[in-house]
Amino acid sequence: MNKLKNITNKILSNGWATLNQIDYDYQFNDGSWKRVSRESYDRGNGACILLYNKEKGTVILTKQFRMPAYANNKNEGMSIEVCAGAIDNNEAPEVCIIREVEEEVGYKIPKATKVLEAYTSPGAVTEKMYLFVAAYTDVMQVNEGGGLESENEEIEVMEVPFTKAIEMMNNQTILDAKTIMLLQYAQIHNLLIPA
Repeated sequence: MNKLKNITNKILSNGWATLNQIDYDYQFNDGSWKRVSRESYDRGNGACILLYNKEKGTVILTKQFRMPAYANNKNEGMSIEVCAGAIDNNEAPEVCIIREVEEEVGYKIPKATKVLEAYTSPGAVTEKMYLFVAAYTDVMQVNEGGGLESENEEIEVMEVPFTKAIEMMNNQTILDAKTIMLLQYAQIHNLLIPA
């Protein structure tokens, strides 16, 4: 990018993730250069998945407490979402999501199909989400799920009719962007229409 120069980075916080202050010179369309300062939250990339069962007409969702949602609105701390997780180091997104499916919802799936990549908040967060779909059957369930105690996870696994999931999205019971994107992807591509 030839409209960008003199980039400096200062770490403001380095806890669970890293909060950076990034200062840079940016050339605007009128030709002028201005010094700009932004904060950028780096928590790595993530993967998420919509598990669907055509025969039963169901999807697997999770429900868990999310402190940032609670901090924004005390009535929205419990979040209904698709299964998701952070990608470890140089792990492939598909490897990550297959591991997360077993940990969080208790299903062992053989593969997942990537359908989208998206930044959910590119003005503040570096995270890119890799969005997957995969069919599941009852025989793939190997445990109850619920997440890892070592990661302080307490995840409720929800198998719901797809029509109910769409209803929950439409009435704002589901507010999570990655979940909305995957439910809409399933709608557009008729994933739950039996062949």
